[in-house]
Amino acid sequence: MLMTKERRPAIRTLRGWALGVLQEAGAIHECEEHGWAKDRADPHARERALDVARQEPPDGLSPDHAVAEVREVLDSIGDTCPECPPDPN
Repeated sequence: MLMTKERRPAIRTLRGWALGVLQEAGAIHECEEHGWAKDRADPHARERALDVARQEPPDGLSPDHAVAEVREVLDSIGDTCPECPPDPN
């Protein structure tokens, strides 16, 4: 029987790759209503994402550059959706 390894979807940009890594690790999630990425503020998920970046950087990118890209993308994401009304609490 032919066995295949599950492939990650092809990426078009480095930012897209970093967003995928962060989402797979559970460090970010999407606003259900508007689709914006939101930070889950989970330190364990962030560390998992950084580990993936170190161990499986995209072709042609060093592990250090991959980690830097994941950190840069994570730093650009807030914990609220910019289109959702503020929580009154």
